[in-house]
Amino acid sequence: MSSHPPPSRFSLLSPTNTSARFSLPSAPSITTATTGTPKPLSRPNIYDRPLNKTRTAEVSASAFAFLFSEVVQYMQKRVSGINDLERRLNTLGYRIGTRVLELMVWRTESLSKAPKREIRFLPALMSIHTNVWKAVFGKPADAIEKSVQNEDEYMIIDNDPVVTRNISVPRDMSQLSCSSFTAGIVEAVLDGLGFPARVTAHNTPVNDFPLRNTILIKLEKSVLEREELFK
Repeated sequence: MSSHPPPSRFSLLSPTNTSARFSLPSAPSITTATTGTPKPLSRPNIYDRPLNKTRTAEVSASAFAFLFSEVVQYMQKRVSGINDLERRLNTLGYRIGTRVLELMVWRTESLSKAPKREIRFLPALMSIHTNVWKAVFGKPADAIEKSVQNEDEYMIIDNDPVVTRNISVPRDMSQLSCSSFTAGIVEAVLDGLGFPARVTAHNTPVNDFPLRNTILIKLEKSVLEREELFK
């Protein structure tokens, strides 16, 4: 009486081989003459994204708040005082402002058949108040004011600045204005448009808006002289 060996308890992917308990598929050969050059994996690249399709994209407010607070803490450990910290925030904002202006000009020229460049200061200031603020912070600024004492000073008012919404300033640093970052952006845009100015940020809280901030723009003399020629 002939006896047959019992079948293997496990037989994976290899029905012809009953002696091995496990059998995995063999790896494909590296050199194949028929498949040709393999195509690289297509991964999204931020540099390949069309700039016009991302103009309405929004960044998470919590992500921005976390990143900006880390930047402030990083700089705070490497400065000698409040003025030095505000100067560094202004410099960082200036670098971003140059890129914001470049992107906005490119979008305007690509979408308009006859792009317009502002040569008067007030229209340029209105563009910053509305377009630049929307592009960077998602909303326009609240007001524009002109100094009644100095003809070379203008102010942009932001009642609820995004950059300071989640920043807690210690009492011993109450004079610190983290909106110096915003002042740097404004200064870079004005310089790029041909209106050189010194831009600073000042805390001007009121009862209804405790975080209210004023961006003070002090124009250079050459800008005022050029404005007089257009009158």
